[in-house]
Amino acid sequence: MAIAITLLFSIILLLLPNLSLSQTTTTCTTKTFSKNHLFASCIDLSQLSASLHWTYDPTNSTINVAFTAPNPNSNGWVAWALNPAKPSMVGSQAIIALHDSDGKIVVKTANISTYAGVDFSPIMYDVWGLEAEQEEIGGVPVMTLFASIKLPHGTTKMSHVWQVGPESKSGELQKHDFGEENLNSKGVMNFASDGVRYGSSNSGLNEQNVHGIINALSWGVLLPTGAIITRYLKAFKPSGTTWFYLHVSFQVAGYILGTSGWGTGLNLGIKSKGVQYTAHRNIGTTLFSLATLQVTALLLRPKKDHKYRKYWNLYHHTFGYTILVLGILNIFKGLSILNPGHKWEIVAIVIVGFFIGITLVLEITCFVRSHLKKKNLATITNPNKQDQDVQSGV
Repeated sequence: MAIAITLLFSIILLLLPNLSLSQTTTTCTTKTFSKNHLFASCIDLSQLSASLHWTYDPTNSTINVAFTAPNPNSNGWVAWALNPAKPSMVGSQAIIALHDSDGKIVVKTANISTYAGVDFSPIMYDVWGLEAEQEEIGGVPVMTLFASIKLPHGTTKMSHVWQVGPESKSGELQKHDFGEENLNSKGVMNFASDGVRYGSSNSGLNEQNVHGIINALSWGVLLPTGAIITRYLKAFKPSGTTWFYLHVSFQVAGYILGTSGWGTGLNLGIKSKGVQYTAHRNIGTTLFSLATLQVTALLLRPKKDHKYRKYWNLYHHTFGYTILVLGILNIFKGLSILNPGHKWEIVAIVIVGFFIGITLVLEITCFVRSHLKKKNLATITNPNKQDQDVQSGV
């Protein structure tokens, strides 16, 4: 068991440089554009593998932007929009790149006032320099739209939404998908302070890697190991206390790492106001809350013979198993955000499968051992039972 756990730690620690390498080569700062388009800042958006690039000029409150996103449909469309009220489609002032009836890429604007459809029209901001281009990266069409926008004087922070859609027929937009990424493609941007400066060291990516590794060790290795120890080592040696101290050690270490990981996640959220990972954040906060209650509950644990001990056990086990399930779920949520590559998702699946396999083997072993123990106990307490059964033909 100890060798297997050590192996798991080694595999996960080996992920760190590879995760960092993968992220470094796919960050928005490596993106280049044709026609000498240059930008001061950029950000990898939270959904649809999109990125936003811009230069903000505070002297006249203008932004030069490039929005880029992959679209599996070579005749599809992409859109990026500002919303002065809230991060929502309705009320947004959209800039849309699409294919016209001749198959050429054109850029149009639309003041979106309803979910019923899009009517191309002028928007409330002055816009110029509308361009678009499409290239193929890794076999997938990637569309980019360019625009210059004059914001209200002194405005730097605004809500924005973005989207990709299927084929645009005869210059008319077809409805986009309504998957999770499509519905969550929204956020709030501060064009004066958010994003990554081109040519910077991009320490945020390193912090993302640290956040991912810490949480993988905590929720994905230490806490499941602690649960296995208390479930099965206790079953094999019920009179000893080794299982208890090992269980507490793994759980406390997992809680400390998990709390650190939660803290780095909050810090990343503060630094990236334009990016929202709502589900990942909410699950992480729930995990921290449940784990804190678990640790606190150790101080309130009744003695074995106390009448409330069974209720404490029920609470402790329920919260514990809930933490394990949510922890694994959030690890995969984090992998989808960090996007280190498909092979690391396979590694995570193998690790989870390892724990499930160990659990099944130990559970079967405990069942067989318990059955044999009961059979032996019955033989000892009633040694004539077997002879009686033979004589009776049983």
